[in-house]
Amino acid sequence: MAHPKRKISKTRRDKRRTHYKAAFQQIATCTITGESHLYHRAHWHEGKLYYRGKVLIDSSEVVEA
Repeated sequence: MAHPKRKISKTRRDKRRTHYKAAFQQIATCTITGESHLYHRAHWHEGKLYYRGKVLIDSSEVVEA
């Protein structure tokens, strides 16, 4: 049977468990588009990919070769 060689402190144990606190997903609203999205995630709106209020990808632009 597995047995830990050293005791893991309460602080170290609790740091590992902090990610399970949220009861439901946090929803943010973009100030530019008004679109709802998850925090720290990029979101598409009318063919553009937004992150932190800036356009990352504009799929409506035509790439010239």
